Amino acid sequence: MSELITLTIDGRTVQAAPGTSILRAALNSGIYIPHLCDHKDLTSVGICRVCLVEIEGRRPTVSCMTPVEEGMVVRTSTPDLDQTRRVNLELLIANHDYNCESCAKNSHCQLQKVTRFIGVDEKRLKTLRKAPLDQPLDTSNPFFQRDMNKCVLCGICVRTCEEIQGDACIDFAYRGINTKISVLGDRPILESTCVSCGECVARCPVGALVPKQAEEPAYEVETVCPYCGCGCGIVVGARGGRVVSSRAVEDSPPNQGSLCVKGRFGLGYVNSPERLTVPLVRKDGELVESTWEEALSLVADKFSGYRGDQFAAISSAKCTSEDNYVVQKFARAVMGTNNIDHCARL
Repeated sequence: MSELITLTIDGRTVQAAPGTSILRAALNSGIYIPHLCDHKDLTSVGICRVCLVEIEGRRPTVSCMTPVEEGMVVRTSTPDLDQTRRVNLELLIANHDYNCESCAKNSHCQLQKVTRFIGVDEKRLKTLRKAPLDQPLDTSNPFFQRDMNKCVLCGICVRTCEEIQGDACIDFAYRGINTKISVLGDRPILESTCVSCGECVARCPVGALVPKQAEEPAYEVETVCPYCGCGCGIVVGARGGRVVSSRAVEDSPPNQGSLCVKGRFGLGYVNSPERLTVPLVRKDGELVESTWEEALSLVADKFSGYRGDQFAAISSAKCTSEDNYVVQKFARAVMGTNNIDHCARL
């Protein structure tokens, strides 16, 4: 194991592994450096230019792109740095839709956090030439919406789609003031190769990508995704007896902070009034509520009257391999049929 590198940040001694950026070393030590385009899951690109720091003996540098060095002395805040950051931030937000009260990311927005830390002069913002906020809202995806009027061009969604999901369905398009994040042909997101995994939505630092029907949960519970057999760790948010959100457990071994479209957006069935919560047994031609004991006894009795193609079995990815083997063995050897399927194909 490589020895840790020792450096000084704002007078504090900090240790970090070789190859760690100054930004990550500072954040891991509880020293905040404002940033927008950097994310711990992605490669650094240094787009936003608000994470500038001063290194003794050098010019101001981008902290997310600069690895730590032994004996390095770093200052995260000086009058010159603060002024440069403020100008960079003003240029970023000059054309941003600041309707924060109705934004789903309100109080969870990275831009709000950076703006509070750096500070913005409203009079200076009014002197900047602003382009009209005329980007149409893309609501074509059934699970999330895209509002390019709130995009700060950090590129986190682009890198997420390419590096984590491997889809690469979005990228920077056009030039200059017309630059935007777009799919091929600048079509609605639903007409692209997007698989609706929501990884970009989970990492977007502003309100450009938000889930549809987003609600703030009253409490959260860590559990396991109820779909396939991967066993992905999820944190489910509940409110008023309803499931309102789902996000990945970052250190869960099966999924390592990622989720598919089902685990992230597919838990709405829990709230459906049509969901069956108790067994139903047909009596006098009508389905009536029953107990599990009665239902299972009825099924066991019915088994004796069905053989061959009259019978079919559906197994579960939640079972062990041994349990699934027993199910198929029971269907073929006892019930005399090859009519067997598995939920992992659904």
